Amino acid sequence: MTSPIPANLAPYALAALRIMAALMFLAHGTQKFFSFPNAFPMGGPPATFTLLWFAGAIELVGGVLIAIGLFTRPAAFLASGMAAFAYFYAHAPRAFYPIMNGGELAALYAFVFLYIAAAGPGRFSLDGQRG
Repeated sequence: MTSPIPANLAPYALAALRIMAALMFLAHGTQKFFSFPNAFPMGGPPATFTLLWFAGAIELVGGVLIAIGLFTRPAAFLASGMAAFAYFYAHAPRAFYPIMNGGELAALYAFVFLYIAAAGPGRFSLDGQRG
């Protein structure tokens, strides 16, 4: 059976996945550090050099780098590892199944960013412009 989407659109779909996943990931960092788009998740910004601070820094910097496609592979690999760590540290101890422990988003980020780290940035990236 053939796909209804032509194969030549795959690089554009990868770019759309990269940009949208990165912008959603970035929103977690802006929430932690700038209380945007809503209130601080823990009542205030994270204390410097705590796990939550490092998570926010990776979300903020990594989200920007992945979205614009600059140093995409290392940034996505780091973001993937951070999301996997968040899943096993904060979610997995609550329950075995991700839908029950609230960790489905962390698990999904881990695999999406792992894929981007392996596949590269796709179209519309600064990495592509740099050669």
